[in-house]
Amino acid sequence: MLDVSGIVVRFGERAVLDGVSLHVDDGEIVAVLGPSGAGKSTLLRVIAGLIRPDSGVVALEGVEITSRPAHLRNIGMMFQDEQLFPNLDVAANIAFGPRMHRWSASIIRERVDELLGVVGLAGFAERRVDRLSGGEKKRVALARSLAPRPAVLLLDEPLTGLDRELHDRLIGELGAVLRTTATTAVLVTHDRDEAAALAGRVVQWSELQRGGS
Repeated sequence: MLDVSGIVVRFGERAVLDGVSLHVDDGEIVAVLGPSGAGKSTLLRVIAGLIRPDSGVVALEGVEITSRPAHLRNIGMMFQDEQLFPNLDVAANIAFGPRMHRWSASIIRERVDELLGVVGLAGFAERRVDRLSGGEKKRVALARSLAPRPAVLLLDEPLTGLDRELHDRLIGELGAVLRTTATTAVLVTHDRDEAAALAGRVVQWSELQRGGS
């Protein structure tokens, strides 16, 4: 499904990514585990098309997409800080991706209703996002990232900022959603328990820097 090979990203003289390689099978959930500041988020941004690597190749479903613009990659991303649109309600936030892909209004409504049920927010469609709890915002962000049916979903420390009790509860819920929707996903985290609970395979960051997994 996803092949990342020999990715190098330099910021000035510093190589943030130095020959990073990763393979993810269709339907697989892979966690990349490593310390904060190691470069894990940079790797996700390269895969998503938000950063152009100095060298290396990104391929999706056997097609190289290294130079393809982010909006044409069919890759979703859930950020640490949700990045919800505060001027839009829950339904409009979730519908944003499908609207950009020019889905019909009826199909968008069906998809929004489906995902609200999947993430446990049925009845929240018209709720303002600035009136949501931290856990509810995470659920909306997940639903929004899944809405356009991405081939791969990237999760950048998705449960950051939650208290431990809520964090631990949402780990189970997030994993259930990913498996229910048969989503191919790459999670980056520094939390060993989070990685083990969510992913079918955990890869140490140091292994990727040596040439891949």
